[in-house]
Amino acid sequence: MQQITSDDLSELLSSFQRSAVHLETRDAYGTETELPYMAKWARGEPDDLAWLEEWCQELRDHVRAGRSIRRARVVSEPLSDYQRWSYSIAHPMVDAGEDIRWVPRRLTSTICLPGNDFYLIDDQQVVFLHYAGSGLNTAFTITTDAAVIEMCSAAFEKVWALSIRHSEYKPV
Repeated sequence: MQQITSDDLSELLSSFQRSAVHLETRDAYGTETELPYMAKWARGEPDDLAWLEEWCQELRDHVRAGRSIRRARVVSEPLSDYQRWSYSIAHPMVDAGEDIRWVPRRLTSTICLPGNDFYLIDDQQVVFLHYAGSGLNTAFTITTDAAVIEMCSAAFEKVWALSIRHSEYKPV
């Protein structure tokens, strides 16, 4: 595996040709971009979500070009504060064409999941996302190893088969 930068990941996510899938398995994240907006939400302050517009435009462009973007979130219930916030801001991304689905963690007990969240890009590359205990991202690694790609693809599809569309998921 090779370490890549956040800019490298951004380039991969803007230039894939067919599909990008994203498996999230943590109950809390602390990305530097998100923290101020989550804090606003926690204080009950309104957020116009304008900070998501660039990503949403990229999603619309992918969908217009016939590319697929799927995200599965494996979550503990009741949801953590982070996941409740994440649920509350998902609608612009869903409206832009990202298929976001939720999977209660209790349903995944018999699925072998990779140890880290990942993106699978065009079924050819896996980017693992590494986090500190606080939820802050610490690194990204990429591989084209066929066995790792197959493992991640199988895990994602098994989770996806249990998933609930964002519009249908009702948080506990």
